[in-house]
Amino acid sequence: MNQDSPKTLLCLGYGYSARAIATRLRPQGWRVIGTSRRAFEAEGIEAIQWPGDELPLQGVTHILHSIAPTAVGDPVFTAMGAQIAALPSLEWFGYLSTTAVYGHRDGGWVDESDSVAPTSIRGERRAQAESKWQSIAGLPLHIFRLAGIYGPGRGPFAKLMAGKARRIVKPGQVFSRIHVEDIANILQASIARPNSGAIYNVCDDEPAPPQDVLGHAAELLNLPVPAEVPFDEAGMTPMARSFYGENKRVRNDRIKHELGVKLLYPEYRSGLQAVLEAEDLAGFVPPAEPPGV
Repeated sequence: MNQDSPKTLLCLGYGYSARAIATRLRPQGWRVIGTSRRAFEAEGIEAIQWPGDELPLQGVTHILHSIAPTAVGDPVFTAMGAQIAALPSLEWFGYLSTTAVYGHRDGGWVDESDSVAPTSIRGERRAQAESKWQSIAGLPLHIFRLAGIYGPGRGPFAKLMAGKARRIVKPGQVFSRIHVEDIANILQASIARPNSGAIYNVCDDEPAPPQDVLGHAAELLNLPVPAEVPFDEAGMTPMARSFYGENKRVRNDRIKHELGVKLLYPEYRSGLQAVLEAEDLAGFVPPAEPPGV
């Protein structure tokens, strides 16, 4: 990076994915600003409470927006869409959306050329937010449609170790997913090769049934594979059931062809192994059963 032109990344919503990309950019000399709805501290970044504090927009060159829209719309667009659009220093604006905007496809494949047809509330809200940002002429917008995110601190291991994991089976159901480090990998590649207006699916190469992923995680921990529970008997919350209402396989060719991305974890087996090592769980020993059980 040219030291005469320092870069500043503003993370609107300093969450799991934002931390992953910030960790990569800070050692390269980037200034990183992160926002949260609550006061917080984060080593090496400028922490801002928003809504509340005034955002230091002057000199911001890159923005990563991951704040979820609500029933009344995208709070960032409503509060500062016009200000962001007018930023003379802005080179790249990344919006983290979701593959839920494609809706239910009966297990079929979708790519970025497919129509947006959400079948859930969260998908509809994200689709509306995408459209709002796309309406700003000249904005260096890059939309990233994320599959299910996992990584250190977020995955199946904790539930397995607590004995609370269930292998819920709905015939034919698959999900696409992505390791958090590959999200950072893809965002960094886009920042290096900006293409205003681009839309990218962010997922690995292998959509898979959720029960297979959980079963493999159990095997990595040397735990018994939990018994299968039929979907109709699972007693899930409405939110959890809504995820099973969408069944599709998501293609990721564009991140490879346009951005030159080579996934660190192209399928869940290598990704779960990395999480196991990162969480230092390789030596996990399940607790002994109490006498008489």
